[in-house]
Amino acid sequence: MAWLLAVTVTWAVVVGGLTWWSARHDPPTVKEQRTLADAGPVVDRALGELVAAVGDGAWALTGPQVERGCRITPMADGATLTRGLDVLVAEGGERALLDRVADRLPADWRAGVRAGASGPRLRADAGEFVAVQGRVTSGGRVRFTADTGCRPVGAGYPQPSAAPADPTLDAALRALGRPARSAPEQVTAPCPGGGTARTVAVSAGDAPVALTGLRPLAAGSPVADLPEVYAYRSGPATVLADGTGAQVRLAASTGCPG
Repeated sequence: MAWLLAVTVTWAVVVGGLTWWSARHDPPTVKEQRTLADAGPVVDRALGELVAAVGDGAWALTGPQVERGCRITPMADGATLTRGLDVLVAEGGERALLDRVADRLPADWRAGVRAGASGPRLRADAGEFVAVQGRVTSGGRVRFTADTGCRPVGAGYPQPSAAPADPTLDAALRALGRPARSAPEQVTAPCPGGGTARTVAVSAGDAPVALTGLRPLAAGSPVADLPEVYAYRSGPATVLADGTGAQVRLAASTGCPG
């Protein structure tokens, strides 16, 4: 029986060695093995692809949201990372925007738009178990998101760094006769062809506020001119003033080249 014991020990050593090697060298094969730190760059690149697909217009990147407390297994907690892109279009043009973005996304994402009970919805797969969606949130407003689903936190997702002063937003605040009520927030995403898409945003205090003071700042025709929303071009940036919430939000966004 000594030979059987020797074979068993040898087999255990081989299996242990292969497991050690696989854990350190093989790529993860399921979502639950990939942390937010692993998935974060995929989500970032997905936002850059969405910005490039949207093109010109009134849009703004939103800050990343990390929600903890989901369950990976009955014994393990996790977190979900979601990043977003809000786009303003003429009311009635929401489906056309979703279709256009779906057509411009990478072919291997298999993007498509389907009608549903709550309106049309874009769905795509950015790879690495990162889901991309686009949906109508209200008349003339479309939100695109990329999210990781529930993952181990790992090293986590880095929060946006402090934004530098933005002369475009400073000019908008002066035109409205209001000081900034929050520190500037900067959100970025890597463009697929190189470069960086960027949104810098501040709060301009309580709504409502007359946005007509922004009209002299527009270079050419406004991008959007509604009672509570005004968007205009200023150099390479598009400035979006949104007074539909409790706070007036000003955002200056620069898209991807090309």
